[in-house]
Amino acid sequence: MRKLLTSIFACLAGTLTMSAIEDNTVEVIFNGTSATVNIANNISSYVTNQSGSSSHVKLVQSESFSGINASADNEDGEIIYVLSGSTSNGEFYLEGAFKCTVELSGVSITNPSGPAINVQNGKRVSVSIKKSTTNTLTDGANEDYNGAFHSKGHTKFKGKGTLNVVGNSKHGIYSKEYLEIKNCNINITKAVKDGIHCKEYFFMESGNVSISGAGDDGIQVELSGNASTGAMPQHEEEDSGNFYMANGTLTISNYEGKAIVADGTITYSGGTQNFDTSDTKILAGIEDIQASKPSRIQDGIYDLQGRKLQAAPQHRCIYIIVENGQAKKVIRK
Repeated sequence: MRKLLTSIFACLAGTLTMSAIEDNTVEVIFNGTSATVNIANNISSYVTNQSGSSSHVKLVQSESFSGINASADNEDGEIIYVLSGSTSNGEFYLEGAFKCTVELSGVSITNPSGPAINVQNGKRVSVSIKKSTTNTLTDGANEDYNGAFHSKGHTKFKGKGTLNVVGNSKHGIYSKEYLEIKNCNINITKAVKDGIHCKEYFFMESGNVSISGAGDDGIQVELSGNASTGAMPQHEEEDSGNFYMANGTLTISNYEGKAIVADGTITYSGGTQNFDTSDTKILAGIEDIQASKPSRIQDGIYDLQGRKLQAAPQHRCIYIIVENGQAKKVIRK
């Protein structure tokens, strides 16, 4: 009987709900080819563990969850996923429809067949790198995903710990929407394509980011939609393709493309740039204009889609001035 009970408890180890876990928290502890998932009682009806005790953790956050038990430390009452431990054949996969926090608390994940962290949540995802911890993410070849860290939504990296990333498939870090960095230390030592690739905009507020060994660009910032909003106050609802650096240290070396490529503008208002700042590229739709009129571009003012404006622009955005058939300069009105 004792052996039977021991066997049952071992099988359930990956799915136990622990009352000792703080409210709104899910603990994921990796240990080789297995993982223990502990879900706080107050959110146990909102989070489903679909992977049992496997090291390829798959959690689904219910679409009915809309935030509960908000506190000073968790203003939005979101669910916090705390990752720790180590696996050489695992991953953290999360689906959801409400913003959340993924806390890296001394975790090392290698996934030979895909991203180490894959957040399929279109809302804001805060990645908190816990102070004094070192965390490592390494992916494997899989063309269905875009990075060792892959995020479907807005992504904010923060904290005072260290994150090391090795991208063996595409990009090191990929965010389908904007990406912001504050305080943390991020080291990307390899990427088959870009070290960091995001859409909407990139903003480095502070911290230390080092990118080396990128097979394409150090950082690339794309527009998400067809038309740019230009820079927006506090970046609210911004889709500009802009790169911003306010503070911190950014080091980019040993890359094959450009240090930085942006669909919008590239702005350094502070910080230290340890790379050739002239080795950058602003796309800004100029190639599209030239392709649409190969013999001669008509003089005038164009938007980013290559459409000639019939009157002086009235909105804050990025425009292209064409003089004598050539794109002379890019302005933001």
